[in-house]
Amino acid sequence: MKIGTPTEVFEGEARVAMTPDSALQLQKLGHECFIQSGAGQKASFTDAAYEEAGVTVLPDAATLFDTVDIVAKVRAPSDDEAKMLKSGQTLISFFNPAGNTELLDLCKDQGATVLAMEMIPRISRAQKMDALSSMANIAGYRAVIEAGNNYGRFFTGQITAAGKVPPAKVLIVGAGVAGLAAIGAATSLGAITYAFDVRPEVAEQVESMGAEFVYLDFEEEQTDGASSGGYASVSSPEFREAQLAKFREIAPEMDIVITTALIPNREAPKLWLEDMIASMKRGSVIVDLAAEKGGNAEGTVPDEKIVTDNGVTIIGYTDFPSRMASQASSLYATNIRHLMTDLTPAKDGVVNQNMEDDVIRSATVTHGGEITFPPPPLKIKAIAAQKPKEKVKEPTPEERRAAETAAFKKQTRNQVTLLVIGAALLLGVGLVAPASFMQHFIVFVLSVFVGFQVIWGVSHSLHTPLMAVTNAISSIIILGALMQIGSGSWIVILLGSLSVFMAGINIFGGFLVTRRMLAMFQKS
Repeated sequence: MKIGTPTEVFEGEARVAMTPDSALQLQKLGHECFIQSGAGQKASFTDAAYEEAGVTVLPDAATLFDTVDIVAKVRAPSDDEAKMLKSGQTLISFFNPAGNTELLDLCKDQGATVLAMEMIPRISRAQKMDALSSMANIAGYRAVIEAGNNYGRFFTGQITAAGKVPPAKVLIVGAGVAGLAAIGAATSLGAITYAFDVRPEVAEQVESMGAEFVYLDFEEEQTDGASSGGYASVSSPEFREAQLAKFREIAPEMDIVITTALIPNREAPKLWLEDMIASMKRGSVIVDLAAEKGGNAEGTVPDEKIVTDNGVTIIGYTDFPSRMASQASSLYATNIRHLMTDLTPAKDGVVNQNMEDDVIRSATVTHGGEITFPPPPLKIKAIAAQKPKEKVKEPTPEERRAAETAAFKKQTRNQVTLLVIGAALLLGVGLVAPASFMQHFIVFVLSVFVGFQVIWGVSHSLHTPLMAVTNAISSIIILGALMQIGSGSWIVILLGSLSVFMAGINIFGGFLVTRRMLAMFQKS
């Protein structure tokens, strides 16, 4: 089938839904690719690059809509674009079906099939098509860059001849894809980073990235924070009050606040209120990634940057991915290409609109002259939120000392018991065994002790703990063999020599193998 991408008409949108690389992959599925002239220009993809990839360049949107069977876009179509859709034609784009009912009706009346990219379900096999996550990842990263551009100070702390520079304190509200990307960027720049989320199960992810998770002393946080799809859900009024109280407490300390909290198909919750903004330091920055849905911060103006009376900058841009248009286009085009792979299972260029498939059915909002939104429940469960780990109560200093004392006494009793048993066994052997056996037994005991102490003292950077045990056994064999070689018997000398040779191969060969393994991880 013929798939084409027009130039985005939304003001300020620089992304494009098809790149030369994605076009090559689409052609392998049996599709012909078309692009409107100049569609990729803002994302640094020239018409010549598309032609080189085998894409046909068309002069205008009307020609493209009239030529292709599938239209791939980034933003939802304008009314004029929707009216160009034909019966049986397919549109793939972000669409916002819950808040775009009139456009939904228009596309239905045109007889077009519409697949909304934001409706891709959050299940494991659909992650490669998850355009919301792809764009949120870019938005979170870019939010930190924009914050740094407006903050006017270092993120990292420094000690210089001119004085000490404290690190910036950054709070990320919402630890979803965008939040985690912002955490990664902020910590890599050296900021002291804090993160809050209504889902305490994400605390481990936050802390693994070098940030500190902000906990609430509230029981509902353990149960009501997440929906089955891994997204945040609506919290109770009591939880909200506890949440706002925590924000009021930490607001004066924060230099940068990045809010990312969104609930599917709802307006963004207000989390950073006027009194919190008023308590922040002059020069602080708030980046509201939820501005397009009303914003998490009071006073956010979509697509604008404002400065409050107390000198706090509030950034409400809604085009963060578009500010990194080349990278964003590559990721989004890859998401669409993976969706087309599912739509073209035979790789013969024929689209199979399989409404029994969870991914295709969930993404389809109009089909066959009917509105198919909202979709039915998934047959396969969405990625479930992990149960939070129970908080472990930290012992008091007195409890810690008591535990250490009890452990020491127990260890001492065990050691005394073992020494007594060992001494009794040695005494029994000495009374019963002949003198010749005792000579060999004493050699064995000494070789065990010395060999173990010698090898066990070697740093684990030179051998693994498992190799340490085998090397200890080999060293015992070597020491015992060396002490027996001079006994005079040719059989003992031969066996002792073989023992030294074979155990030596084991030890030195092990060190050589470990050295080669370590060299694989060294930077060249």
